Amino acid sequence: MLVPLFERKTGYSVKTISVGTGQALALAAKGEADVALVHAPTLEKKYVSDGKLRNRRLVMYNDFIILGPANDPAKIKSTKSSLKSSVDAMKRIAASASRFVSRGDNSGTHNLEKSLWKSAAVQPKGDWYIESGQGMGATLGIANDRGAYTISDRATYLAFRKRVTLAVLLEGDRPLLNIYSVMEVNPANGPRINTVGGKTFAYFMVAPQTQTVIKSFGVEKFGQPLFIPVAGMREEQVGE
Repeated sequence: MLVPLFERKTGYSVKTISVGTGQALALAAKGEADVALVHAPTLEKKYVSDGKLRNRRLVMYNDFIILGPANDPAKIKSTKSSLKSSVDAMKRIAASASRFVSRGDNSGTHNLEKSLWKSAAVQPKGDWYIESGQGMGATLGIANDRGAYTISDRATYLAFRKRVTLAVLLEGDRPLLNIYSVMEVNPANGPRINTVGGKTFAYFMVAPQTQTVIKSFGVEKFGQPLFIPVAGMREEQVGE
């Protein structure tokens, strides 16, 4: 949706590389991308501090949700709403050795999951912990087939909800915010970087017209927007 609009407005031709955030940032750091649109704030800030990426700006957000079998063996749905409810849920999953499927791919989703395990003081391992090494859609399918818990961004869940029977068991917790940022690639990363094109795309993503398009995306199909535009905000303002 946004890429064709950008191409029409600017005359640029865009080649999209759809990979997990960890891989996307690594490609940008090697000079194999002109601009990065990703969703792993802690990892992003490291690349910015290392000088590999520049001018990090918030674009939009949705949220992560914890999904699982309807019978909820770890009883996470009963976790009371609090700033640590998602952390408490991860503790319960581990304590009960209930099956959990991780993307295991250093994506933004995987990094969020790892931060929750760390906050829960849990090192997930054992037969109950399954790493798919695949994208979100495939991971949802595996979790569904194995009656397991998993973490998904809401947009992917909405796209796949007719294919899975997993229930939304925990949502709305601030640590589950899924914030997307756009960053320009340092031209020193490689000789083929289109610095002007990358900068043009970055500005396009935070432009008022683009933010208006983002605000309405998904409403017609899903009855709710898939993303909330937040250009110009600080991270602590998101989700307030």
